[in-house]
Amino acid sequence: MTHGTAPTAPRSTLVITAHAGDYVWRAGGAIALAASRGEKVTIACLTYGERGESAKAWREGKTLEEIKDIRREEAGQAAATLGAEVVFLDAGDYPLTATPELTDRLVTLYRRTRPDVVLTHPLEDPYNGDHPAAARMAMDARVLAQAIGYPAEGEVIGAPPVFFFEPHQPEMCDFKPQVLLDITEVWETKRRAMECLAAQRHLWDYYTDLGKRRGVQLKRNAGPNLGLPHTTYAEAYMRPYPQVTGELA
Repeated sequence: MTHGTAPTAPRSTLVITAHAGDYVWRAGGAIALAASRGEKVTIACLTYGERGESAKAWREGKTLEEIKDIRREEAGQAAATLGAEVVFLDAGDYPLTATPELTDRLVTLYRRTRPDVVLTHPLEDPYNGDHPAAARMAMDARVLAQAIGYPAEGEVIGAPPVFFFEPHQPEMCDFKPQVLLDITEVWETKRRAMECLAAQRHLWDYYTDLGKRRGVQLKRNAGPNLGLPHTTYAEAYMRPYPQVTGELA
């Protein structure tokens, strides 16, 4: 390193999800890839999914606090498996409601993590209003974190690109796979993280099959001679803002 040159900070990814398991199914591959490259990944779980996504625990007679503990433990194990830090905001699900206090906490998180990339839900989901609520808060907080006059801790940030990860019902959420991310090299890591989420065991095979299908689409769109393996896994993303580039590729 040249004397007098400050070390370059590792790239930072901020993932904002409505419920404790969402980030694993939708973006576990992207998280594992970033972590494998030495990048910092911070996951903000706005809720534990204790009311709307923990049916098995409710049927077993668990209390609300017991269910939160279960989901916190599962999501913490999954994040550790992927190589990420997870922050639980415990804002309450079904419904997840935006408040000035919650927005302020997200702005502070943006300024603390200073993300190069933001991953969150799409803005439409007729099946689960918590998901677009989380997306709207993520995007609003991103704008506020750039405003020098907004009274939150930390220095203002730039404008990190946002990627919407794939929802459970993409056709009904107006989701189009504009970006296909090759996650083959970290697929086994993502699968292990999924298996941490025993509360939603029914989704393990669903998202394994989806990863394979998106992998087939990735190969079809990747061009020739890339040496991709026979079984390729991928995740799909959308971009709400234009890509800024000096070269079309």
